[in-house]
Amino acid sequence: MSAPSSIPVPSAPPSYEETTGINVSYPHPYPAPEPGWKPDGKGINPPSYMGQPAPMNNPINNIFLFSLAVQTVYVQQPIVFYDRPVQMCCPSCNQMVVTRLSYDSGALTWLSCGGLFLVGCVFGCCLIPFCIDALKDVDHTCPNCHALLGTYKRL
Repeated sequence: MSAPSSIPVPSAPPSYEETTGINVSYPHPYPAPEPGWKPDGKGINPPSYMGQPAPMNNPINNIFLFSLAVQTVYVQQPIVFYDRPVQMCCPSCNQMVVTRLSYDSGALTWLSCGGLFLVGCVFGCCLIPFCIDALKDVDHTCPNCHALLGTYKRL
C-alpha cells in the first residue's frame, strides 16, 4: 500500500522552536493577560522585573568624570648585568649613568683555588685565582651616589 498523497512529507526535521512550542515572533516572555483578568492568587503570576534605572545627567557626576587626571608610568625593563659596564638610569639618584665595576671573590674563585690545591699547587700557586678578575663576581655601582645597582655572579 502506498501512503496517502494528502499528507505532506517534511523536507527537514522540525526546528527547536517548533519542537518545544516556543514562538520566537512573540515579543513578550509571558502571555499578556486577557482584558478584565484579575489575579486571584491561585495561579502563578509572571514576576515583575525592574530594569536598571536610566543614568541621570547629574552635574556633580559629570564634573567628577572630567576631573580625573591621567598619570603615565614608565616601567624600566629589567637590566641584566654582566662583566661590562652598563648605561642605565640609577633608581637612587635618577641620573643616567654608566655603572662602575668592582670585583669581589665569589664561588668560582674559591672553587678554582680548591681545584688548583687538589692538583698540587700547594705553595701559594693555588691563590692565583684571587688575582684574576675574570674569575671574580662583579658589583655594579652608581658613580654619582655610590648605590649598589646590581651584581653579576659568575657561578
